[in-house]
Amino acid sequence: MKKACSLGLAAVLLMSLAACTSVDVSKVPAAGSRLPYTVLTILPNGTEVRNGGYGSAMTGHPTKAGRFYAITDRGPNSSYTGNAGTGKKFPVPDYTPRIGEFKLNADGSVSMIRKILLKDPQGNPISGRPNPEGLGATGEVAYDNDGNALAADPYGLDSEGLVALSDGTFWISDEYGPHIVHYSADGVELERISPMGIDTNGRKLPRVFARRRANRGMEGLAVTPDERTLVGIMQSTLYNPSKKAATNTTLARIVTFNLETGETHQYLYRQEKNNNSDSELAALTATTFLVDERDGAFSGEGDAQKTLYKIDLSGATDVSGDMDETGGMRIDGRTLEEMSWDEIDAAGIKPVKKELVADVVAMLPNRYPHDKLEGLWVIDASTVGILNDDDFAVTPQGDDVVQKILPGTTNEVDGDILYILHLAKPLF
Repeated sequence: MKKACSLGLAAVLLMSLAACTSVDVSKVPAAGSRLPYTVLTILPNGTEVRNGGYGSAMTGHPTKAGRFYAITDRGPNSSYTGNAGTGKKFPVPDYTPRIGEFKLNADGSVSMIRKILLKDPQGNPISGRPNPEGLGATGEVAYDNDGNALAADPYGLDSEGLVALSDGTFWISDEYGPHIVHYSADGVELERISPMGIDTNGRKLPRVFARRRANRGMEGLAVTPDERTLVGIMQSTLYNPSKKAATNTTLARIVTFNLETGETHQYLYRQEKNNNSDSELAALTATTFLVDERDGAFSGEGDAQKTLYKIDLSGATDVSGDMDETGGMRIDGRTLEEMSWDEIDAAGIKPVKKELVADVVAMLPNRYPHDKLEGLWVIDASTVGILNDDDFAVTPQGDDVVQKILPGTTNEVDGDILYILHLAKPLF
């Protein structure tokens, strides 16, 4: 019987599983275990909007074996252009992004322990609506389901990356600012770090990260085993200095943020295909991490890339440049996103080393039918849990949303499903 122990952050530091209670992962079926959900609303077109949505990020509980956290994003939405401009329609406009704590049961099923709604510093629930200008705005206007423009939310979050610390608090990264926000165990905002330096007493991300593409912000967030340094990865290439000029669309940036000093460093990650997504990051050691790199395709429609890579920051070139320089490091006047990989190599800049760990589509009998692989749970050196983002079981169709049915299935509605991967080579 295959058993594994949930590898908490402190356990990674010690590299020992002896103090943990074993959890039987062999009962999780090859087709995965579906997370529970509730119904948020039923739209006039009959579409059932589910919560669900706990797939934007995932991380193991730092002290309790067999438990993990997962987070939602900003809520169900579709592209929409109204009187106030281009933006997003939010069928549930006051939806509050939230963290769910889940338990892997002895029979292989998953149950929810609790949910933690995210709140502003005053303890009021936030929304997933975009931020105002100057506070992380992406240029998107929020609309309700009737097409009425909605107010921006200065504390709004499109949450995508999740870290759970041993003191019970959380760090979350998002797609707006991008922000990295510290939340209490009850979900109250403690600190917000961004490229704009909002209310952070000088602690901020490098300004270049404000050049993120809308909906492709800081998708992955991890913390080193000593819990001293956050490490974030951008989903895709920054529009640096502009969308037209950023021709290297396989270049993504990694940033490290020292929680004690506020010091940052940057590194380059080379994606396998243009406009791929780096959707999750999990720490293995102080310098090695597991990255989920994927495209947006469904295997039920043809070829799809859902892959896990082990990366190593040691030996990679720090490309920080000037902290206050909008475009960051430049070579002969050009930003790194304007340069080819051959030109980057000629300049002596080395990206992080990467090694293929798992081709998820090839490994799973059902070929992983989902489009969005976004959650990683490092259970032990040879066992990884993965989780998909089901988009609240809806998908955009024109200006509205309809039920999200997995291609190649008989009307199977997408849901958040936990899969267990058994790796051929240990991660550490």
